Formats: sequence, structure tokens, C-alpha cells
Amino acid sequence: MITVEKMSKRYGRSVTPAVEELSFTVPDAAVTGFLGPNGAGKSTTMRCMLGLDRPTAGHTEFDGQEFRNVADKPATAGALLEATWFTPGRSGRSHLKVLARGAGISDSRVDKCLQLVGLASAGDKKVGGYSLGMKQRLGLAGALLGDPAHLVLDEPVNGLDPEGVSWMRHTIRALAGEGRAVLVSSHLLSEMQQTADRLVVIGKGRMIGEYSMDEFLAGGAHVLVETTDARAGRTLCSALGTAGFTAGYAVGKDADRASGSQITVDVPDGVGDVVVRRAVAETALTAGVLVTGLYAQSEDLESRFLAATADAQEYRTDSADGTESTETTVLTTGK
Repeated sequence: MITVEKMSKRYGRSVTPAVEELSFTVPDAAVTGFLGPNGAGKSTTMRCMLGLDRPTAGHTEFDGQEFRNVADKPATAGALLEATWFTPGRSGRSHLKVLARGAGISDSRVDKCLQLVGLASAGDKKVGGYSLGMKQRLGLAGALLGDPAHLVLDEPVNGLDPEGVSWMRHTIRALAGEGRAVLVSSHLLSEMQQTADRLVVIGKGRMIGEYSMDEFLAGGAHVLVETTDARAGRTLCSALGTAGFTAGYAVGKDADRASGSQITVDVPDGVGDVVVRRAVAETALTAGVLVTGLYAQSEDLESRFLAATADAQEYRTDSADGTESTETTVLTTGK
């Protein structure tokens, strides 16, 4: 297990710390996604964890030991932090041999790692001719040379094509399945949703939260209901509120002349969307409202992440979809 304890990092005389009192764990046999907006401090944190940067305060332990005190570092932690630091004139195999010999690792392990990442046939080619995706694979091979118990991977899918992204996902899952603690950052949130078991989310260098994937995604389910006009929407929304649901409707500015409306009904924790859809249909029938659409929708990792980090985004933009402003009414019964 990797344990980060109250880590802070301040560069020079900067007033704002890059990282401030981060504490989290990366358990064995699981993939922990490390998420945050640009500039949140993810790369700084990873470098401090591995001793590449000295934290201003706090420390990191790998199975109870600070990394600087670990005798066999290659067997303790492998890392992929930068995919462009290779010597262009060297072959991929030569690059790995240099790393291996510096760590007392045999050349046979080099060949094994090239096979593991799918570069066996490209091992004798110069790294300068590698694509970014091939360099990412070579970086992972380097991280695996010591057969480490822990892995720290910064944007490992960057530059990979769809097949490579799928391969990396399955490889990371397999490595965790062998008992390793794996910390991985990525801006491909749809991919992270398929890869990670749990999440550590930071913003502006500070902790936002530590969650299981299910915990982070919970509470984002709702049922969407479409009606023929705004008045019907208001009627059904009111009836649903009376029935104990949290419901809201949205229509255009000229609400009374709008051709239709959409109602959003929250799915309570522990209640399936099928139950809510049935209740909505029964309520609409009783209220005499014609429903033209009824379907469930769950928020994905991207939407939940954007909501969680809304106050920690470095840059913000107005909506660019050209949609009209909407009127939204929320009705609750206090149930």
C-alpha cells in the first residue's frame, strides 16, 4: 500500500503552494485513479511521492517505509512520468538495458518487458523513430523492469490509438490483479471510469475527496420525462412533488408557448430507476398528462468530475452549445 501523509509542496517564494496537505492511500490489488483539473498538482504530487522533488512538508510511505529509505527501489515502485526523456539515437532495447544495469537487473528481464508491452519487434529500432504511443509503451516497460509492487503512472494513455488505449486499460487492470497498488492519472475520464476501482480527486493542490468509483458516481441517476407542453410539464412536476419525488422541469423563455417541456426526476439512493419510471407513468396517468418520452439517465464520470471540481477549474468558459436559457422549477415535499 502507498500512503501519502499531509504532503505539501511550495516552489521558491511562491505564495500559493502547488500542493497543500494532501493525504490519501493507494491500496494493493486495486487501480486508484488520480484526477484533477490542469494545474491541480497531480504531477507534482507524483514526483514528490517518488523523491524526484522534495516535499515542503509531509511524506509518502510504500508498505510502511519512506521511499528514500527503501533498499530495493526498482522492486518497490515503478513509474511512468514522462514519455519524451529518451535518447533518440538509442534503440528501445538499449534504453532499457541502461536502466536495468544501473539497477542490477538482468538483460533477460529487458526482453521480457519488451514482450509485455508489445515492443518485441521494435526493440532494436531507434527511439527517435517511435510514435508517442510507442514511447508510452517503452516507458511502461521501464517501470516494470524491477517487477515492482507499486506503480505510479502519469497519463499512460496519452498518444495511444484506440487499440493502444484498450491494451493499456487491460494491462493496468491485470497488473493490479496481480496484487500491485496502482496510481494512475488520466484526462480520458471515460477510460478512467472503465479502469479505476477508486478515485482520489484534487483541485488547486488541495484534496477534494477520496472515493470508491461507485461512491463517486452515486447520486447521479435520474429519470427524464417529456411532455407535450409547458403547462402539462408543470402539472406533472407538481403531482410528482406531491407524491414525494424531487422533480424539476425546464422549458424555453416563452414557456407558455413552448411546444414541450422536460422534467427531471431524481432517483433516490437505494431505489432503482425502473421503480421511479413506473411511478412517473402512474402519476402522469392519474394527472391526465400525456407523456411523450420517459427514460433513465445516469451521469458518467466526466459529469460528476466536472461538478466536483467546478470551483477548482483553472479556466472557465460560458456554454458554447447555443441553447436558450431555461426556466427551472424544483418541487419537493419534504418526504
